[in-house]
Amino acid sequence: MQKIRTAVIGQGRSGHNIHVAALKDMTDRYEIVAVADPLPGRCDDAVNATGCAAYTDYREMIKRDDLDLVVNATMSPDHVPVTLEALEAGHNVLVEKPVARYVADVDRLIAKSKETGKLLAVFQQSRFAPYFQQVLKVLDSGVLGRVAQINIAFNGFARRWDWQTLQDMNAGSLLNTGPHPMDQALRLFGFDTMPNVLCVMDRLNTFGDAEDHVKILLTGAGKPTIDLEISSCAPYSDFMYQIYAQYGGLKGKADHIEWKYYKPEEAPKQHLIREPLDGRQYCREELTWHTESWDLPEEQKNWFQYMARQFYGNLYDALTTGAPLAVPLDQVRRQIEVIEECHRQNPLSKAG
Repeated sequence: MQKIRTAVIGQGRSGHNIHVAALKDMTDRYEIVAVADPLPGRCDDAVNATGCAAYTDYREMIKRDDLDLVVNATMSPDHVPVTLEALEAGHNVLVEKPVARYVADVDRLIAKSKETGKLLAVFQQSRFAPYFQQVLKVLDSGVLGRVAQINIAFNGFARRWDWQTLQDMNAGSLLNTGPHPMDQALRLFGFDTMPNVLCVMDRLNTFGDAEDHVKILLTGAGKPTIDLEISSCAPYSDFMYQIYAQYGGLKGKADHIEWKYYKPEEAPKQHLIREPLDGRQYCREELTWHTESWDLPEEQKNWFQYMARQFYGNLYDALTTGAPLAVPLDQVRRQIEVIEECHRQNPLSKAG
């Protein structure tokens, strides 16, 4: 089996804890040959674990001509310029989310990828989340009928004071956490049309100038209404998914999902009555409810690493056989288009 010789730029939380952690366990398909980080000691763990080379300057690293893939896990403002450099140097590139702050920059990246003939992918691994895959299975089965509304809540309660609280670092809840649920939301909404977007942002507990509370409604003709929350101001987080549909509904979190529905063929036969009902009664009937549930399998308990490995499996197929990316660039572009519109509707004052 061909091995993809890989270099990782950045050895922080994403570069080391996600990318190196996933790749070093996929030695049948990937070989980490180099890592780069300007901070002293940040490369030591990767070097000790894999025997790879280490660089303090990524520009020196991407001069190598033996790299099949460069992973760009730099800080958010560097995603676009560093990706452009790596593509120009002749490398296939996987860039962390958020790929960019503006659609115009996404278009620059797509153009450079086409110009150089190199593959560009964005690390949207939440498409492979076990709970999300289960939600898709339930919806695809048709047992819930037509879906009216999908509520998605990536909520919790936390105060934050690092660089990912600053607008000039392309940060805030929508760009930090938001690409994960937004990718799922748009997959459920459909990528064939731009949704109508209504967004409200607020700042409550953050120490920076970017938002830590986001509420988004996505609507469109013939589409389910998507109600998306990304908040660090919610100590009570009762669900991650809640679905309202024609024959029933669904609710659940990352490790447990329940859904219930009735079967139309089993329901009592009814017809519309315009006249007042006898005895001033209310419409009542007994439906036979079918209930099902799903629990996160034991082998997927570390579902964050599971998502990464699944993503890298798809990326391997794309690099070696030309298989389509599970999350193609046009879908990532739509995500940034929605995020950009959310920010346009909510201009926040910036730190002096």
